[in-house]
Amino acid sequence: MRTAEYKTIAFNGKFFGAAPTGVHRVAEQLIAATDALIAEQTGNGLDYALVIRNSMKVPPYRNILCIRENPLARRMHRIAWEQCYLPIARRKDFILNLCNLGPLLHRDSATMIHDAQVYSAPESYSMPFRLWYKFQFFFIGRRHKVIFTVSEFSKNELVRYGIARAEKIMVIHNGCDHILQLQPDERPLAILELEPRRYVLALANTQRHKNIAMLFKAFASPALHDVALVLFGGATKANFEALGHMVPPNVRFAGRVSDSELVGLLSNAGALAFPSLTEGFGLPPLEAMALGCPVVAAPLGALPEVCGDAALYANAFDPHAWTLKIRMVLDDEAVRQSLIADGRRQAAAFTWKQAARDLLEAVKAANR
Repeated sequence: MRTAEYKTIAFNGKFFGAAPTGVHRVAEQLIAATDALIAEQTGNGLDYALVIRNSMKVPPYRNILCIRENPLARRMHRIAWEQCYLPIARRKDFILNLCNLGPLLHRDSATMIHDAQVYSAPESYSMPFRLWYKFQFFFIGRRHKVIFTVSEFSKNELVRYGIARAEKIMVIHNGCDHILQLQPDERPLAILELEPRRYVLALANTQRHKNIAMLFKAFASPALHDVALVLFGGATKANFEALGHMVPPNVRFAGRVSDSELVGLLSNAGALAFPSLTEGFGLPPLEAMALGCPVVAAPLGALPEVCGDAALYANAFDPHAWTLKIRMVLDDEAVRQSLIADGRRQAAAFTWKQAARDLLEAVKAANR
């Protein structure tokens, strides 16, 4: 029976029903892991709820109450719902925002800002997007009680760009163990006519800081003529060519894949190539490591913090360096097996249970 002194921790569920992104994946996994831990957090005077604005199906949480707002609220634009309706409807609650943004009017809040890339990689975002995020970050960093982020690198970036003071920011690393719960679906290998270990995976993303154009140059080398570069995600060959990039003939586009299909692709890949110029965290390399897929990454952003010594690093601006490192992973079995073993150990240190435990402790501290 709920008593008067109980306070509700309300997860902002605006992201449910939106297009899937890496940030949304983190929010979903963190809420699920928190739900599993709540039963252990007895006697802290807190209740937990997930507030959503639509009729989208959500996972069957056991300890988090799902609150679907009234039909009028469902018809509101998602920004209006978050900025106007949510802070009024949940004015007595502590609102927890896990996807970068949150209601500016509600001071009794905590927000997870995953990175500062609208500042550090502005060319990857449209002008309206940059202005809106910078406006939000300015007030969120000053008004909300706690700012979470996903790496020490991101924390330093938030401080560097004046988003929040260091003492207000808490780092909660992402987990990656969700990938181990999925059964592999290997149909994309047949569709794309891929041979195990004879292809390298990378993201199909045209944002400049993802640096995929550099991989095109690496795979145009005769040294990789017999290796396919398989890009998964929403960007197409036409999208890259429209930006002036030359796409080599050994590049194949898998399109958007399901989680199980991604597991199938990673489990059979020769390597994952991750040449980003900056990342707030970098979840795909850890997912690859957990599945025994070697990783070649750029030593930039949070990637050295997240990947540690378990990845091969290559200069993000040198295609020849990537050609050499990729060939090393594919051809040197000793190097490959070492990366696989080190990668599994590295990935095992990043669990959603630990992330949820850190989140709950911070929420309790903010509500004492």
